[in-house]
Amino acid sequence: MRTLLALVFLFFSISQVAAQDANKAQRALKTSQAALGQALPNVILTDPTGTPVPLATFHGKPLLVTLVYTSCADVCPTLIESLYPAVQEAQSALGAESFSVITIGFDVSHDTPERMRLLARERGVDLPNWRFLAADQKNLDALARAVGFAFYSRPGGYDHLAQVSVVDKGGKLYQQVYGAVFEPPVITEPLKDLVYGRYQPLTDIQGIIDRIKLFCTVYDPNSGRYYFDYSMFAGIAIGLFCLGLILTVLVREWRRAPPGGTGHA
Repeated sequence: MRTLLALVFLFFSISQVAAQDANKAQRALKTSQAALGQALPNVILTDPTGTPVPLATFHGKPLLVTLVYTSCADVCPTLIESLYPAVQEAQSALGAESFSVITIGFDVSHDTPERMRLLARERGVDLPNWRFLAADQKNLDALARAVGFAFYSRPGGYDHLAQVSVVDKGGKLYQQVYGAVFEPPVITEPLKDLVYGRYQPLTDIQGIIDRIKLFCTVYDPNSGRYYFDYSMFAGIAIGLFCLGLILTVLVREWRRAPPGGTGHA
């Protein structure tokens, strides 16, 4: 816990951390963790064209939720720019259509749909299924409570956790990811659990296929990429084949043996 708090302090956009800031960090982290398992309400967000977007639109797939404010000059832009390659790699490994990402402005008086559109353009976010959305105060407050996102006003901006909330297919908060720099596994691994149903019972062929994909989608730290490694299952298959072959030979030899054994009176 102390190590995690030390990391959290780095993600507050302030130059020095005083005692009251440490208390804020502790409260923010506690609020964030306490939200795990909560169902997100069907808040109404707004896309850059002004079209309402119910949060339930994203049900049926895992969802990454980030909250930022557009006038932020340090942590928020870094979060988005670091998240981009991690999401890109997750889409490459799991499929671009397998999950969604939404980034929401929490400074509702300034983070208009147009400002969110400009933020996406300025940060070069052009990946499929990643949407930048605005919210009014009522919907923003409800969403922030549900994902455990706390922020505190300060001169010139806000203090807040750099947090990515991972939401499952049914709209429940599954995991929190903290940081301003994201290596691909910290984003892809929880998504793998949800996309391939790590904790779902195996009830059909598709479930078995997904479970194989879960264990065979592995990360290579040298290349920074995910790849499919079926060698474990190939080894199991070869082992079963050899065992079957041995059993077949033994059964044939047993059948060839004369009744009562091979001895003579």
